[in-house]
Amino acid sequence: MPGTNLTREEAQQRAKLLAVDSYEIDLDLSGAQEGGTYRSVTTVRFDVAEDGAESFIDLVAPAVHEVVLNGDALDPADVFKDSRIALPGLLRGRNVLRVVADCAYTNTGEGLHRFVDPVDDQAYLYTQFEVPDARRVFASFEQPDLKATFRFTVRAPEGWTVVSNSPTPEPRDCVWEFAPTPRMSTYVTALIVGPYHSVHSVYEKDGQSVPLGIYCRPSLAEHLDSDAIFEVTRQGFDWFQEKFDYAYPFEKYDQLFVPEFNAGAMENAGAVTIRDQYVFRSKVTDAAYETRAETILHELAHMWFGDLVTMEWWNDLWLNESFATYTSIACQAAAPGSRWPHSWTTFANSMKTWAYRQDQLPSTHPIMADIRDLDDVLVNFDGITYAKGASVLKQLVAYVGEDEFFRGVQAYFKRHAFGNTRLSDLLGALEETSGRDLRTWSEKWLETAGINVLRPRIETDGAGLITSFAVRQEAPALPAGAKGEPTLRPHRIAIGCYDLDAGGKLVRGERVELDVDGELTSVPQLVGKPRPAVVLLNDDDLSYAKVRLDEQSLAFVTEHLGDFTESLPRALCWASAWDMTRDAELATRDYLSLVLSGIGKESDIGVVQSLHRQVKLAIDLYADPAARETLLTRWTDATLAHLRTADAGSDQQLAWARAFAATARTPEQLDLLEALLDGSQTIEGLAVDTELRGAFVQRLAAVGRFDEAEIAAEYERDRTAAGERHAASARAARPTPEAKAEAWASVVESDKLPNAVQEAVIAGFVQTDQRELLAPYAERYFEVVKDIWDSRSYEMAQQIAVGLYPSIQVSEDTLDRTDAWLTSANPNAALRRLVSESRSGVERALHAQSADAGA
Repeated sequence: MPGTNLTREEAQQRAKLLAVDSYEIDLDLSGAQEGGTYRSVTTVRFDVAEDGAESFIDLVAPAVHEVVLNGDALDPADVFKDSRIALPGLLRGRNVLRVVADCAYTNTGEGLHRFVDPVDDQAYLYTQFEVPDARRVFASFEQPDLKATFRFTVRAPEGWTVVSNSPTPEPRDCVWEFAPTPRMSTYVTALIVGPYHSVHSVYEKDGQSVPLGIYCRPSLAEHLDSDAIFEVTRQGFDWFQEKFDYAYPFEKYDQLFVPEFNAGAMENAGAVTIRDQYVFRSKVTDAAYETRAETILHELAHMWFGDLVTMEWWNDLWLNESFATYTSIACQAAAPGSRWPHSWTTFANSMKTWAYRQDQLPSTHPIMADIRDLDDVLVNFDGITYAKGASVLKQLVAYVGEDEFFRGVQAYFKRHAFGNTRLSDLLGALEETSGRDLRTWSEKWLETAGINVLRPRIETDGAGLITSFAVRQEAPALPAGAKGEPTLRPHRIAIGCYDLDAGGKLVRGERVELDVDGELTSVPQLVGKPRPAVVLLNDDDLSYAKVRLDEQSLAFVTEHLGDFTESLPRALCWASAWDMTRDAELATRDYLSLVLSGIGKESDIGVVQSLHRQVKLAIDLYADPAARETLLTRWTDATLAHLRTADAGSDQQLAWARAFAATARTPEQLDLLEALLDGSQTIEGLAVDTELRGAFVQRLAAVGRFDEAEIAAEYERDRTAAGERHAASARAARPTPEAKAEAWASVVESDKLPNAVQEAVIAGFVQTDQRELLAPYAERYFEVVKDIWDSRSYEMAQQIAVGLYPSIQVSEDTLDRTDAWLTSANPNAALRRLVSESRSGVERALHAQSADAGA
């Protein structure tokens, strides 16, 4: 992949040698409307510890014209190799380097991304630098602990706007000269350039005044609900500043919704970039608004944890991401006026299931990962770094106390502002405020891999009184290939005892909170009391562990899961059932029955939508293939029934419409999709708007009802970037050899597709009811994936390596092909990890199918 792979040892050596003071970066983007390359001029001032030492600066560029070090011109041909400029003969003390280069716009979402909006034919630019991509725009010492100030000067086309980390100045002759930033890492610097639409406001409180801005393309302006975004932002400012006891550390706060963004958002200091799919063009459920709000709060939390105080090296990436995830959810749950006080339910239902899945892959790793180089960190933005880490922080808060936790965080920010830290710096501050020794806790929770299982052990007498109650903790063997040993951990958990009340609702009668440690922990508080209908371990979701219900509780929950009065215990039971299905302890048909019996009473729309996805996944991958069609028919009939009976215009109605469209299969069901599209039939309250039309069209294309003429006609209705992606997916979904060959060629045999369109083509290409049609592509995948990895940028290669892996070909043959490729191809560690993770999914599905068939 382009760019030399910086190692941890190289970064450590460079940090010992250099102290960077400032960058002055001059970019000529006046030709951005046409694309191609642009002139980049970097002047960097830095101090060196040893006279005559050698080092290097990072740059990815098609051409380097000048390299001037301390007034001496160096020949670019001699010193510029791959992505590094050698710096020989450095002087002890202050050094000055000037680099003049031609850098390239990208369409991959890395470096300086360039997008042309089909609505107005205008170009829109933004930078994305995490992990090592500032070097695509200017010469930089590309590692987080070499902080500096940055002064950007940008020439842009007339009428365009330029936004960066510093407040936006008035341009002179189309040149924007920004004031220097505070000290920050290269990867959180940013430029967003183009004829963007903007809305402005101010956060004001107790004499503090922070300018706020929201930006998007003009073609999305009519859909921009800026008032709602500002409201969430202000709630975050209030809550974080109180909890952190440290004022927002930058001069302004802009949030820029940008096109073709690879992630959810990026925490550039004072200039957060967010995927513009969060500007909703069509009706979405409240779960989408909740997710957007969590993203907004996550990035705002990063202004303190990540930007103000930054990890020294990427092995502490989890600290950045876990802390931002934990505090964003905590803010949603507790901030006055929040629309989502149930956010911990969402966390339990979505983020933690992601963590549990990741922790059972062969690539599982400690939360504090061993990051040897950039390749390691690029694949480490995973469910452990984000979700398991946040879960463990929630456990840590329960362990040390919330007040003590935030007092430690406050001391940490004050002590390390605008600096770099390690895990020990945070733990030391928490030990001071809590009085707890966190070394053992850290060793077991942060420095070991794998997951624990908690099971209740309950004995009763003839009168139904509990005579013995204990919690059994298990540490299952780590997946084959994973490093480390199974570990029993200390858990702070609550045990909830639930019974039906007079109204038929499951309510908690008693709650016991205790520390669970070792293999067996007795719970004497419950001995002698009547056995409740449901015993729920880890109630309130304080710890990170897979939880099993005892046989009596499981039988009761199967009939009454929808009767819990609170959403969190329901979510915990749903999660337990899903985990049992993935572990082949619960047959897919039984999981489907459980969902169908309880989903009608589920009020949390995020949980409902997760159940929709999980049922389809279970039927497609975990069910006995011989029973698959029967189960799909049963599920699709249920989705249509719920669609017809849902309240008109409700979130439930929209969610069921999408679930129905995902598996509609009979002629009558497909006729209904067509009729809803052309308006000859309607369902009261259901708005078949742009995004829902896209889902309907893709399904009709996938079953052969729609071909190029219908897809093209639909694109004419929506000639936007989103419409282009919908059309690309629909074309790739068509069930013909020609359509599959065309889609494959556009992704594999060419590198011209932009990142978002390539992603859409891959999503359409892989249809679970086209297994036979797609079977030949399994062998072709292994023939090309290594060459693609070696020749494409990381984001583009990852899309292909993961998205085109033959995951739906659940067979021993797929496992054998993968094993043979892993042995013969000798892929680097990052690609090996991605392919091994995909293989693990097939292995799990094969095990579940076998158990399902024998059940």
